[in-house]
Amino acid sequence: MNAHLSRGVLFTDQYQLTMGQVYFRLGLHEQTARFEHFFRHYPNYGSHAAGYCINAGLEPLLEWMQTAQFGAAEIAALEQMRGRSGAPLFAADYLRWLAQHGDLRNLSLAAIPEGRVVHPGVPLTVVEGPLGLAQLLETPLLNMLNFSTLIATKAARVRHSAEAGLVLEFGLRRAQGRGGNQATRAALIGGADRSSNVGMSMELGVQPSGTHAHSLVQMAIANGLSELDAFRAFAETYPDDTLLLVDTVNTLESGVPNAITVFEELRRKGHTPIGIRLDSGDLAYLSVQAARLLNAAGFNEVAIVLSNNLDELTIWQIRDQIRQEAPRAGVDVNNLLGRLVWGVGTHLVTSWGEPALGGVYKLVAVEREQRWVPAIKLSENPQKTPTPGRKRAWRMLDARGLASADVLALFDDQPQQHTALTLHHPIDLNKARVIHPADYRFEELIQPVLVDGKRVAEPVPLAAIRAQRVHDVQQLDPGVARLINPHIYHVSLTKPLWELKQELIQQMREV
Repeated sequence: MNAHLSRGVLFTDQYQLTMGQVYFRLGLHEQTARFEHFFRHYPNYGSHAAGYCINAGLEPLLEWMQTAQFGAAEIAALEQMRGRSGAPLFAADYLRWLAQHGDLRNLSLAAIPEGRVVHPGVPLTVVEGPLGLAQLLETPLLNMLNFSTLIATKAARVRHSAEAGLVLEFGLRRAQGRGGNQATRAALIGGADRSSNVGMSMELGVQPSGTHAHSLVQMAIANGLSELDAFRAFAETYPDDTLLLVDTVNTLESGVPNAITVFEELRRKGHTPIGIRLDSGDLAYLSVQAARLLNAAGFNEVAIVLSNNLDELTIWQIRDQIRQEAPRAGVDVNNLLGRLVWGVGTHLVTSWGEPALGGVYKLVAVEREQRWVPAIKLSENPQKTPTPGRKRAWRMLDARGLASADVLALFDDQPQQHTALTLHHPIDLNKARVIHPADYRFEELIQPVLVDGKRVAEPVPLAAIRAQRVHDVQQLDPGVARLINPHIYHVSLTKPLWELKQELIQQMREV
């Protein structure tokens, strides 16, 4: 088995290739087409839902595109495929074209940069180029960008709940195969400070983080030693990086007291311990009681790392419970909340509650006789009728500097140059409003990345992507950013674009 085939240009769906051959037979395979990638709904986790998403995954897609070509192995694999009659599924002339021209680096691509807040219906990624190639990009693009955006969004919500607390991504063991690497990168974009994933962390220039497992204490006890012996061994090995998991035996009667003993020994030797980790039980109650014991021993600054199926709502509830219980235990609330570190694993890297982002890749225009012709599809569900044509996306910022709406306009239209601007709801025919562009600042969202296969935007460092996310989230109205029942953020069409959409819908109904 050639494992390379599943990682290169054949990392796609069968129908992309079969459609490509139909385009080839029709002589349309080299016609320039425009596809747009967007999502229709925010993630809905059941008891709560997102009011925004964080765009992510672009750089891994671009890296994959650099090697996505039809080489000898790929062509040979396609030659072996047979239809129901036993005849070759792909004709020799089509395969020759793929071998000569099937290089996805020849496409043009524009996108909203990674780390930016994004909303339904707004194109996140735009692909232009030969139809036969642009069609092939659909599956890998959706696979990489949808998943990364989903995880970055979950991480941003965890970041929101954790407030200033350190967030560690611990999910590699529970992630979906190699998707764990994409999840780590997306989590770091969305708000995690560090990850336990060694390889991806180092690739991104972030120091990996971790403690030890329960098995360290279990192994010590099984060999006639004690929990204290295990803690001492860890501290002797990592005297300046000692963080002890204290719930293997009994958290408050054994784990924390033994940790304090080791911390005192480290302090006498001139070392400063990092803290303890709690991985089971009532984490809010245990945090308060552990802090009480640690404070009494003079360790009121060491970290308390919490883990065990945390997500944004659990973190919110733990913080609220601590605010109520800490004063009754004589523990300073602000001090304790400032020491908490959140180890978030399974619920982050799997986007627990909403396992997929409904991103789609739709043909919206083709170039014919040196002009762009808009394309549309109809659906009985109006939300599934995409907005046609070449267009641009703008973000409107109000006098407070907060994002007021995202506006889609025809490619040559400049919304900010209008004296008065009529904005239409993308679906509801009865919803429209008139605004005065002079009252807003407009930011163009979609930026060129590849032009005819040549990169025109340099890779953005992770730190800059994270800073962009912080900036964009700060521009959200608090009602949009909240964790439960967020306000609806407006995405609107300018009047010319809305009229084009209605005209094409009517034409399609008359066909």
